[in-house]
Amino acid sequence: MTSAIQTHPGLSPKAAEWGLAAFVLLAMLAAAWLPPVMLPDGYHAFADQRGLLGLPHAMDVLTNLPFAAVGAFLFRAAWRARERLSATQRSLAYLTSIGLLATAFCSSIYHLWPDAGGLALDRLGMVLVFTGVLGLAAASRVSDRAGWLLACGVGAMAPLAALWDLLTANMTPWIVLQGGGLMLLLVLALRPLRAEAVRVALWPILGLYVLAKLLELADAPVLALTQGFISGHSAKHLVAAAALWPMAVTFWRMIPCGQAFESRKIGAQN
Repeated sequence: MTSAIQTHPGLSPKAAEWGLAAFVLLAMLAAAWLPPVMLPDGYHAFADQRGLLGLPHAMDVLTNLPFAAVGAFLFRAAWRARERLSATQRSLAYLTSIGLLATAFCSSIYHLWPDAGGLALDRLGMVLVFTGVLGLAAASRVSDRAGWLLACGVGAMAPLAALWDLLTANMTPWIVLQGGGLMLLLVLALRPLRAEAVRVALWPILGLYVLAKLLELADAPVLALTQGFISGHSAKHLVAAAALWPMAVTFWRMIPCGQAFESRKIGAQN
């Protein structure tokens, strides 16, 4: 599927936009034609079942707080740097930050009462993050129009993938969405940044997200390895939130020096 987009630096934005469209079309066909992957038995029975002060599954719930922290920081940074951003970059940054806040809320709900309905809610929160990050990646490497088109495509397909899983227990469309999104980020990371684009590094996002998925798969082994301190799924939340921290810092560094100083001064006075 990565052949749908050429990574040669000389590829024109228009040609790259067509490549993105072809990639999305291939992903849709793959989601429809690949054999179903059913939700595994016991999927919702996470390794760490400990409660805390009456809060069930406490670690899996509380480790969602970093999503909210990163999301709030990203929103504040993008808002204060808004005059230095294009309308597309600004809107997609806001969308990503709102997605992180939604992920913190929806994932917490799911882990309080793990079931198929909660999983769908969890994934609907994640959809906003996928949409914002992929849109920003395309906007920074191809064009603002590519960012909008990709965000609209992902924003339309991802909720359908989450709801399809809920209705049929078939995870294939969701797996294609996640795997295809990672492949797309990899291809876009190989393209040079546009001169006027936000310099968002995609490699930390890629590396940390892959690590988060590995931790998710090693839920019980990580809990055993850490002697009950933290499970793989809880660690996944922390690492996935950390994956977006470099993006938030990038936007914060775009704040004009006077504004950043004034922000620190007000914070110190409070």
